[in-house]
Amino acid sequence: MKILITGGAGFIGSNFIYYWLKNHPDDTLVNLDKLTYAGNLDNLRDVESHPKYQFVQGDICDGDLVNELMFSVDIVVHFAAESHVDRSITGPQIFVQTNVVGTQILLDAAARHQVKRFHHISTDEVYGSLELNSQEKFHEGRKYDPHSPYSASKAGADHLVLAYYHTYNLPVTISNCSNNFGPYQYPEKLIPLFVTNLLDNKKVPVYGDGLYVRDWLYVEDHCRAIDVILTKGQPGETYCVGGNAEISNIELTRKILKLMGKGEEFINYVPDRPGHDRRYAIATSKIENKLGWKTRHSFNEALRKTVTWYQENEWWWRKLRNKKEGEN
Repeated sequence: MKILITGGAGFIGSNFIYYWLKNHPDDTLVNLDKLTYAGNLDNLRDVESHPKYQFVQGDICDGDLVNELMFSVDIVVHFAAESHVDRSITGPQIFVQTNVVGTQILLDAAARHQVKRFHHISTDEVYGSLELNSQEKFHEGRKYDPHSPYSASKAGADHLVLAYYHTYNLPVTISNCSNNFGPYQYPEKLIPLFVTNLLDNKKVPVYGDGLYVRDWLYVEDHCRAIDVILTKGQPGETYCVGGNAEISNIELTRKILKLMGKGEEFINYVPDRPGHDRRYAIATSKIENKLGWKTRHSFNEALRKTVTWYQENEWWWRKLRNKKEGEN
């Protein structure tokens, strides 16, 4: 098969490429990535000369390029997105352009070339927020209630994907995932930010009271979930993918501090951000019961592996931190 992967130089996309080349060696992968701040060819250094892998630098909003690349493609796996909530608050326009308009352009080309499956990677943030002390979890039938420009743009993309299924019979699937973590995650995200700060003996910023709860999903488990959806999932269906690992930000911070031999004097409480959702949690019963997927990594094991990866790969994250600090 020939698979077009958008945003494959980003965090989850690059992990997916490694996963797919290892587990499906006969398939050909084309990676379309604009190489914005979160796209990094260093993520794919180990496969750049792989005979089954091709990189194309370009924008999913470039209709001519997308149409050209879609020729003879069997499957599209669409990761490309602006994804940082804080950035969406200060500059929402690019989120609408990339996440909504870019997705529509991809869908249009996929329908024109009659691809066999269009899989869209989305987020649990489209469902809004949950109460801290409730037992409720996000599920596929929950009403959308996005609270940030980022989540609103992803919600819009989700609706477009399903509209192309109903209107044009494009065989689509969607996965709404919880917070991913693991190797190659851009160091402005919580776990790599905290780990690299501590490696530099700097404090870690914790929003508000630190009681915000997230469900954490190890990126390798997410890649396997996508594989299962592509193999067994039904067109027109959405699947929620979570790590079944709910933890508050402050508890997560303390786990990272402990793994790195640091004390709580390295915690810096900072003012809360606007529209900060209190709790996310994912009900994974549909993908587990219908497709047979379950996580294979415990949260503590995966967190330890992730911390170790950043400790051993300063070559990768140091240049990104230096670049970001140079921009500020």
